[in-house]
Amino acid sequence: MPVRTADLRLGAIPRRGLNRVDSAVYIGVSPTKPDEMVKDGRMPKPKRVDNHTLWDIRALDVAFDALPDDADRNPWDDDDIE
Repeated sequence: MPVRTADLRLGAIPRRGLNRVDSAVYIGVSPTKPDEMVKDGRMPKPKRVDNHTLWDIRALDVAFDALPDDADRNPWDDDDIE
């Protein structure tokens, strides 16, 4: 079955590279959060393809898997507990 142009625009074909906004949506955060997460090393740096900045979805998966689970969090480390 041939791929229709409309299918490409609607994202019907899986993509390996995601732009900034799509990478944020993929991991479930606001569009500005990936910048902070890249800066502090929790998320991978993007790749450049000509004038496009893209995040590798596989690298996002690896980085997301490495994030601590809430069960790993020690509530005694919270600053707001007195």
